[in-house]
Amino acid sequence: MRKIQCSAGIDATVNVPGSKSYSHRIAIAAALSNGICNIYNYLDSQDTNYTLDAIKQLGVNIKNNKNTIDVHGCAGWFAPGPKSIYLGNSGTSMRLLSAVSALGQGPYEFSGTGRMHERPIGELLDALAQTGASARSINHNNCPPVEIRGGNITGRKVSIDCSKSSQYLSGLLLMAPCTENGLDIHVTAGPVSGPYVEMTADIMSAFGIRYERSGLTYFRVPGGQSYAAGSYTVEPDCSQAGYFWAAAAITKGCVKVAGISPDTRQGDIGFAQIMKKMGCRVTYETDGITVTGGSLCAVDADMGNMPDLVPTLAVVAAFAEGTTVIRNVAHLRNKESDRLAAVANELAKMKIDVRITEDGLRVTGGSPQGAEIDTYDDHRIAMSFAVAGLAVPGVAIRDPACVEKSFPGFWEVFEGLYAK
Repeated sequence: MRKIQCSAGIDATVNVPGSKSYSHRIAIAAALSNGICNIYNYLDSQDTNYTLDAIKQLGVNIKNNKNTIDVHGCAGWFAPGPKSIYLGNSGTSMRLLSAVSALGQGPYEFSGTGRMHERPIGELLDALAQTGASARSINHNNCPPVEIRGGNITGRKVSIDCSKSSQYLSGLLLMAPCTENGLDIHVTAGPVSGPYVEMTADIMSAFGIRYERSGLTYFRVPGGQSYAAGSYTVEPDCSQAGYFWAAAAITKGCVKVAGISPDTRQGDIGFAQIMKKMGCRVTYETDGITVTGGSLCAVDADMGNMPDLVPTLAVVAAFAEGTTVIRNVAHLRNKESDRLAAVANELAKMKIDVRITEDGLRVTGGSPQGAEIDTYDDHRIAMSFAVAGLAVPGVAIRDPACVEKSFPGFWEVFEGLYAK
């Protein structure tokens, strides 16, 4: 249990770690590269370390240095199995690695926590089968654990439903250049969370991969390509920045998150503009983005491009006048927790009127009360509701260590907000 200290008049500059999403993707691209890659500002967290550990088990040499992680690329080839690889509750690791592991002979078994074994992956397994790989759900329920037997990638045309996760498409894109014939990928539904696909495409371009595309629904990636070895830097995480912008909003304080650029491909950069619509002032500077709180009003927000910030927005909405509508995030039921239910349950404890809709939430602002917050082993629930405790006495976070999934230093940075 961690009790949160109220703090009025916040005026702070904070630094957030490297992007979790970029860290996963850069590590995998580096593992597939044709030489040694030096990765700067890699996020040292539970989820990203699952990815690194899995890559090592697939035969890739990785060296952790003081300022970099050096990855000795395998040129699109992985050590043969059998390998049994545990990925905790890291959905990104599970989906991206299930796809790229089809480049090896296998068999590779990927498993995780009980919650991971409830999270969908069937559409990706179906798409991998179209390439010629053998990919199956071991329990025959279209969820992990999965077994991948690759080494026979002959299919070129792939159709995939990405209405549950854009990570299915990202996984196929990452593997495609290393196949002999390449892939023509047609997206039949979705993708949800499109900016994450843009991040994958951004990484591929940075590593010298050629491809053609039509929006987010068709990609043609020629085969026989190599990811280029070199030095790569992970940019700061806009998802993590959102907690501190939210802190400024509800305390009527001022928080600058250093190193964040408005030109990023991360969809979560849009959260700053939502704070502006709710009544905050947003200042874009050369070395970061500052949010200054004001009188908050409700908004109608399509959060499909920034689903990770739904719990954070819901917490801010609890302090705003009116009813905030959060839309286009039905897939949050399949995250580390059922995030729609988790947010609704915990806001209700704080005496806030909240309703789950078909594709999101409706949160009516009021006078939040203190409560002990259950986190459902979900890092984003813990960090979002910690923000509420800055403005409401009596907030305590159960299982605060769950933040290690994405932001091990969160509590240290968070405590830096307290007015001196």
